Amino acid sequence: MNDYTRRLFLHRAAASLGALTSAWLLGGCGSEELVTPSAGTALPATATPMPTAPPTATERAADEGGAVASEEPTGTAPATSTTPARRPNVVVARGGEPGAMVRRALAALGGMERFVSPGDEVVVKPNICVAYHTYEYAATTNPWVVGELVRLALEAGAKRVRVMDNPFGGSAEQAYARSGIQEQVEQAGGEMEIMARFKYVDVDLPEGRDLKRCKIYDAVLNADAVIDVPIAKHHGLARLTLGMKNLMGVISDRPAMHRNLGQRLADLTSRVRPTLTVVDAVRMLMANGPSGGNLDDVREANTVIATPDILAADSYAATLFGLRPDELAYVQAGTSMGLGSSDLENLRIEEVTVGG
Repeated sequence: MNDYTRRLFLHRAAASLGALTSAWLLGGCGSEELVTPSAGTALPATATPMPTAPPTATERAADEGGAVASEEPTGTAPATSTTPARRPNVVVARGGEPGAMVRRALAALGGMERFVSPGDEVVVKPNICVAYHTYEYAATTNPWVVGELVRLALEAGAKRVRVMDNPFGGSAEQAYARSGIQEQVEQAGGEMEIMARFKYVDVDLPEGRDLKRCKIYDAVLNADAVIDVPIAKHHGLARLTLGMKNLMGVISDRPAMHRNLGQRLADLTSRVRPTLTVVDAVRMLMANGPSGGNLDDVREANTVIATPDILAADSYAATLFGLRPDELAYVQAGTSMGLGSSDLENLRIEEVTVGG
């Protein structure tokens, strides 16, 4: 455990101890158990950050937008407050089926209705990088995570939900089918779109510090909501593929990004700002990314991270690999540009155990 991970663990452990002591004194509920990942292929075990204590009844009432009763001595009429709900910045769901974790995480953020409005055109961008591995190899986003996001967007009233990526190994048609994503998307009512070359548009990046102009897929530029759904995996050059790295799939000239990858990923993010980022850490590729190919490199973490802040998503996901956020060049660059928050100790992070 490195120093950063140890500090983060101690910080959360102290918060959990304080919440449990308060709950005992006030006769509140106990904490939830962390569910052990379901049995399957024997894979290398890696320590997973412990969940924080569950919210108190007062916090739950605030999160649900209701009036919060103050604690008054017996015989005194309780005062009420109309303090606005304090939504978490990041929600981390663990321990259930992929679709159930997505649904719980989005509910804790305020529902998909917070991000998608009736009549919206929605683009969902998973990582479907290769056509020769199924999702078990953790090179492509979990299909049930993607399918549930499509379903939730349509339930929120989206006019259309399109799912797309530009694979570098094999054709898009092959990759969409092989990954299992096409089946789940179509079952949920969404559409798979092949990213045609003529639909990339040359655009300026006014906030870019190194990358000033590039070609971005028009559907992404014109969408009412973009949902970024990376899989958490190792990458030989970037160290990790997460939310910001996953956006490389929306541009036409990916080799040009590698000349100054960290800064250029931040530059691209300044122009393509996802409405919502959901990191699939159900199965994580711990080595030999981005394409993998060996189940020994895969770790079952049964985790989903959801947040409107792509920088916060990548920062939290980095800790699942034992890294500090500032050890990723693109997180450093994004923080410098003010694209979000990488300060995990000052973010409101809610962890929920789904179970079953």
